Amino acid sequence: MASLKLGLSALLLEIGAWSGVLLIDGGADQRLAWYLLVHLGASLLLAAATAALLPAGPPRQRLRLLLLMAACCYGVPIAGFVGVAVGTLLLRVYRSPQARPAFESLQLPAFDPHQRPQAGFRQSGLRSFLGNSAVPINARIGAMTALQYVSGRVSTPLLRDVLSDPSEDIRLLAYGMLDNQEKRINRAIDEELKALAELPAGDSRARLDVTQRLSDLYWELVYQELAQGDLRDYAIAESRRYCQIVLAAAPDNAALQLRLGRLLHETGDLDGADRAYRRALELGLPATRVLPYQAELGFERRDFATTARLMNELANWASLPRLRPVIDYWTNAR
Repeated sequence: MASLKLGLSALLLEIGAWSGVLLIDGGADQRLAWYLLVHLGASLLLAAATAALLPAGPPRQRLRLLLLMAACCYGVPIAGFVGVAVGTLLLRVYRSPQARPAFESLQLPAFDPHQRPQAGFRQSGLRSFLGNSAVPINARIGAMTALQYVSGRVSTPLLRDVLSDPSEDIRLLAYGMLDNQEKRINRAIDEELKALAELPAGDSRARLDVTQRLSDLYWELVYQELAQGDLRDYAIAESRRYCQIVLAAAPDNAALQLRLGRLLHETGDLDGADRAYRRALELGLPATRVLPYQAELGFERRDFATTARLMNELANWASLPRLRPVIDYWTNAR
């Protein structure tokens, strides 16, 4: 209603501007001054009337639009006046939002009975997701938070990859999660060391149990890749030392023989690692747990014939899905 009143007022003023030119008894300057003054008022009123009909926008943008329409009406007396009015009405009609139904019907996709849910954890997919800076930060933070429910062997490399991320929030969260994992294991190590110091010297069974737990904890720092550099070397040395203490009292512990082999393997003692792996097999440890490390050992020695032979033995086992691509490579290469 207000736009209609302003529009009618603008029309009456414009008519008055042209009528005054014809009715005023005076010189040309007086008639021109009358027309320019009244025509300016009509242009402003028409601009205000048409601006109210346009879609809402920022105040500064609406002010510029108002001045532009007023200048068009003022600069082009008749055509500008009519053009602004007609153009605004056309925009009002054709740019008005169309009403849409509240609900839309969707056709359900065809169900594929051959699809099976993937139960495996795709580490490569999550690594590319976390490293993609185009993904919203909230989504990446949610994915990183979910890593606390994943084993440290998987989560630690992923967290280390984002330590150089451009986002400060991502970096701080990764640092905090890695620091919490390391502190949790170090706290357990301190508790076991304190318990070992408090045990009497004659309680050999309890002391061996605590010593084995210490070897396990130091190995976790290495296995989860939480220890780096000199700290990693120290953790390997401590885990090996406690492991050898337990093996001196219980040399038939197959699991610790495998642990000793892996620790020697990490330090570069390939001959000692080979002896420990063979001893673990002799003590009855399943071949699927030892053969992959022996094959890796043969590869580092450049004994490719031994590596291929061990991989061929692993090919007979159907319970190694993660090693299947490596096994297929070596068996096909032969």
